[in-house]
Amino acid sequence: MIEAVQLSKVYLQGRWYSRSRFRVAALENVSLTIPQNSTLALVGESGAGKSTLGRCLCHLEEPDSGQIWFEGRDLLTLRPQERFAVRGRIQFIFQDSATAMNARFSAAEVVEEPLLIRTGMRKKERRQRALAMMEQVGISSRCADRSTLEFSGGQRQRLAIARALVLKPRLLILDEALSGLDLISQSQTVKLLRDLQASHALTYLFITHDLRLAAHVADRIAVMRRGRIVEIGSVARVFFNAQDSYTRLMVTSIPEMPTDPSAPIRPKQ
Repeated sequence: MIEAVQLSKVYLQGRWYSRSRFRVAALENVSLTIPQNSTLALVGESGAGKSTLGRCLCHLEEPDSGQIWFEGRDLLTLRPQERFAVRGRIQFIFQDSATAMNARFSAAEVVEEPLLIRTGMRKKERRQRALAMMEQVGISSRCADRSTLEFSGGQRQRLAIARALVLKPRLLILDEALSGLDLISQSQTVKLLRDLQASHALTYLFITHDLRLAAHVADRIAVMRRGRIVEIGSVARVFFNAQDSYTRLMVTSIPEMPTDPSAPIRPKQ
């Protein structure tokens, strides 16, 4: 589905007390592949480069070097018009869903806005698709005219998912999308994502700092540290046969971690 090859990204940062600038390597020769209809969880501490990688994959940022192959094409070699078309097939969901929504818009207007920006679809058709997508994520179409401010955090995240899916993407990148939710809302949203993946043939990149949650969501886990992928493999391999010392440290720091590879790794209660 999507493959990153030797991606690198460097930021130039300054010091408040000096005019000097220094280089921060956010990504260093990062390579990974996410097969179609699968979920890869990207985990690591703050500043590891997880969000930078996600933003590069969906063209919110440009890497300094490397390749991004999506559906057989290197996205970094496409012309601007071609990139615009591809962007609709890769959608990004932020941690704080409220920041991606215009507070003056109704719920239905928030969901249908991408159709207004990217398609020539008529207003009635946009509205119908938005309402149908709201129903799919568990938000009643009777709430279509309510302000987004009237919804709970979990409901707003569902609206964000509906907004992302209304363009019928193939790849969904979720950047700490569940971290602000309570445990019940997390569990409900995980089930929703699984159902949507099955019905829409979706591929997920799930970015999180929570290794236990990653195990609950993903088929495979990639561990990042200081801009590099230090471990990647199945959930069982990462948890019970990690090759990297940093990964082993992350695993052993999980409270009540099972020692039996056949035992389920459950999200924290």
